[in-house]
Amino acid sequence: MIEKPICRLIGEDGNVFNLAARVSRTLKDNELPDQVQEVWDKLKECESYDHALELFMQYVEIE
Repeated sequence: MIEKPICRLIGEDGNVFNLAARVSRTLKDNELPDQVQEVWDKLKECESYDHALELFMQYVEIE
């Protein structure tokens, strides 16, 4: 199993786009640029805030 990078989201501005930007920055900082576009593409398909959080957890370990 591939280890996911750690992304601090708890206690941050809960706006879904802010969280997506933080996830993107974490992925870029961990040299995973291909996953950044995947996150944004899949985010467009999310039907709820919870669905977006589930998406983020597929790519990063949230703390």
